[in-house]
Amino acid sequence: MSLQAIEAEWPQLLVDGYSKTSDETDDYNCIAWTGDDTTRKWDPDPTSGRYWPSGIPRSLDVESFIKLYEAECGYIVCDNDSLEEGIEKIAIFRDLFNQVTHAARQLKSGAWTSKLGDLEDIEHNKLSSLQGAFYGQVAQIMKRPRKP
Repeated sequence: MSLQAIEAEWPQLLVDGYSKTSDETDDYNCIAWTGDDTTRKWDPDPTSGRYWPSGIPRSLDVESFIKLYEAECGYIVCDNDSLEEGIEKIAIFRDLFNQVTHAARQLKSGAWTSKLGDLEDIEHNKLSSLQGAFYGQVAQIMKRPRKP
């Protein structure tokens, strides 16, 4: 997708600042990217044929994704997206129907990294840059110790 198309879909990115950090690929999605997996897509839909761990409800509810990131990645729920030394945070987005639409991961700099569906990875300065009609709002922040 061109930068102009990304900016048309998420115009706040241009205001808040962002950069493209990878080319388009359909090897993984934002849910896997947030979990440090660039080898496959993670998806609770049982008909998708994509990865989803057993024991985690196959639902798009935020609660299922909290359980996913707790079990697979060691994240725990927290109450803010502020940068903390030695801590990595993720943000789970949801739409008006409480269905998860996107996830982003905080970088050491305090900026965020997102995989835009099957499109590019981007680095963006604010979570709010992606909020709106397409991804909805941030529903939950989680954290874990940052890997060295």
